[in-house]
Amino acid sequence: MIRLFRVFIPASVLGLLLSEAVLIFSCYVLASFFVLDADPEIFLLYDNGLWRIALVVGCIIVALYFNDLYWQFRIRSKLLLVQQMCFVVGIAFLTQALLTYLRRPDWTIPKWIMIYGSGLALLTLPAWRIIYGSVVMRALGSQRILFLGASLLAQEIAAEILEKPELGLSTIGYVDDVPDNTTVKLPGGPLLGAICNLRAIVKECQPDRIAVALAERRLRLPVHELLDLRFSGIRIEEAQAMYETVFGRICVREVRPSQLIFTAELGPRRSSIILQQWYSIAIGTVTIIILLPLIPIVALLVKLSSPGPVLYRQKRVGKDGRVFTLYKFRSMYRDAEALTGAVWATPDDPRITPIGRILRRLRLDELPQLFNVVRGDMSLVGPRPERPEFVQTLTDQIPYYRQRLSVRPGITGWAQINHKYGDTFEDTILKLEYDLYYIKNLAPTLDLYIMLQTIKVMLLSRGAQ
Repeated sequence: MIRLFRVFIPASVLGLLLSEAVLIFSCYVLASFFVLDADPEIFLLYDNGLWRIALVVGCIIVALYFNDLYWQFRIRSKLLLVQQMCFVVGIAFLTQALLTYLRRPDWTIPKWIMIYGSGLALLTLPAWRIIYGSVVMRALGSQRILFLGASLLAQEIAAEILEKPELGLSTIGYVDDVPDNTTVKLPGGPLLGAICNLRAIVKECQPDRIAVALAERRLRLPVHELLDLRFSGIRIEEAQAMYETVFGRICVREVRPSQLIFTAELGPRRSSIILQQWYSIAIGTVTIIILLPLIPIVALLVKLSSPGPVLYRQKRVGKDGRVFTLYKFRSMYRDAEALTGAVWATPDDPRITPIGRILRRLRLDELPQLFNVVRGDMSLVGPRPERPEFVQTLTDQIPYYRQRLSVRPGITGWAQINHKYGDTFEDTILKLEYDLYYIKNLAPTLDLYIMLQTIKVMLLSRGAQ
């Protein structure tokens, strides 16, 4: 796992991305040697050919990213993989056509280089994906994890590792005290023995990392053995830290207040909050100017869809518990909550108008929130602002819920790109875990990553409700 943009990214994903970029680039360079009558070096070196090819490669890589082909790159259907690759290369053709229409010949590559290079890419990319998934990832190997403790937390981590081999992790098994007559079936590996046999088990299994996941540590944690193993070169870490790496969120039920109080990594830093406010206002202002022609069109559609005001005003809770008025384009029928009161949206919610459903799917109903950003009520990225009625109830029921109010709420956020729209109590807890991860790692680079992911989510129409 490699940490980029404050996010843990599997090394296998980065390896696939870089290798495919080189492979695609090579296809178009090779095509230039087949197609051009003159010396190809003149085109490549003296006519900006390498830069033009790099532009095509960039289009294909971005299209692969926006089609989730770097998020779920295990081969489930070879036919579907070929179809996806055809779509991706088609986007590159459309980009070249657009540049030709804009009369930018210095940005395009010759027609036959594009055709032959794309043909080579369509042959080699699916084949490389198959080879990478079946051969290269096995050759790269994975870090072997031994769990000290067979708690529920350890089992959840092991189950997730099984589901995501691209993480580059594998579970050896568990070390814990269990009565002799008890049979325990655990995900990822067997129960290898009791805690008192830890040294012998480590010597036999040779793990790369030991994750401490004991539900009760008092009089059970083998401190001296772990200290000796740590100095022998084996990495020892808390299971909570591994949970954060594997899931991208903080496990609320396992967090102790002392961990939050004394950790040096926990955000938000005051300087980060001030910087975030400034670039959120700047980007929000520019976005409003760019989208200014679209706003009256959306407003007209809302007005024609059903009687009532165009804008929907609602009280939300912001930073430090301050209540502000949030603006959205109205997507529900007028007085939709007159009888029910404040309730969460649900799938196929009858309160939503047909036009409102489209606006929600495309996130266009949230355009007026850009004015909340410019006013300083919100940031572009942050936890979603909740209604005061919900905040008080959730604060009483969920530990650390009020800590999410330490930063400004956002139009999008880490929870929004990683989890579906929350309409249950369990969803709220999961979203809180993502929000705490975001608050801990708040930085401009993480905000940039979230905004890029949000564009992908919008294009794929995921998560809206």
